Amino acid sequence: MKTKLQSAGVGVAFFALFIAVWQLAVGAGWLSDIAPTPLGVLNSGAEILSDPFYRDGPASVGIFWHLLASLRRVVIGFAIATAIAVPLGFILGASPVLRRAIDPFVQVLRPVSPLAWLPIGLALLRDAENTAVFVIILSALWPTLINTIDAVRHIHPTYLNLSATLGTNWWLRITRVWLPAALPGIITGARLSLSTSWLVIVAAEMLVGGQGIGFFVWNMWNRLDINAIVVAIVLIGVIGLILDHLVAALQKVVRYD
Repeated sequence: MKTKLQSAGVGVAFFALFIAVWQLAVGAGWLSDIAPTPLGVLNSGAEILSDPFYRDGPASVGIFWHLLASLRRVVIGFAIATAIAVPLGFILGASPVLRRAIDPFVQVLRPVSPLAWLPIGLALLRDAENTAVFVIILSALWPTLINTIDAVRHIHPTYLNLSATLGTNWWLRITRVWLPAALPGIITGARLSLSTSWLVIVAAEMLVGGQGIGFFVWNMWNRLDINAIVVAIVLIGVIGLILDHLVAALQKVVRYD
């Protein structure tokens, strides 16, 4: 408890120091005229959060609906990517021949920035909403796929040999041996995929438009409302932290020893 209180005190002190330096930089004219200020961010945050549910047209909506639109895209894209990556990861992890055959394609496509796929998505799908989901799928696919392959490859041989000795059928081997043993690695990949998806959706929405927190940030930039952008950045960070903690809690539950 003492350590926690000390950590909290140090954190508060650092935050207060950051605010003081920020205000000093603004007051001394070290920053541009449109730079955000602590008081401006506080007032903008109060204004944005005072009525987060309002609707006044397709694009003029409260911050809640922007966050909800982004979360919906992330969840849909993440779910589709997981549904593809996990079975494919099991197949590639269990088959050295297929793994070596597919690995060059994975290694070439994995480093490509997800935003580079935006023009391809728009050309193929001709729909901004589906293109955003398409980009999320490509963002979330690789971490889960690679971690699933690695988890399946490193299942302890004793488990596999014992199930083979007992004559266990293939379905029971997958559900009672392979999946429980590989699940911690799969969840680790899912955690990375979800974090990457939340990072990418903001940039994607700046380009595809419509509702979403990325669109909100870009719209505030067009209005030169930098204080509102800082508020949005804080909200993006908080939502990302919550998502990461949810998956981290699941990761603790599925530990397999």
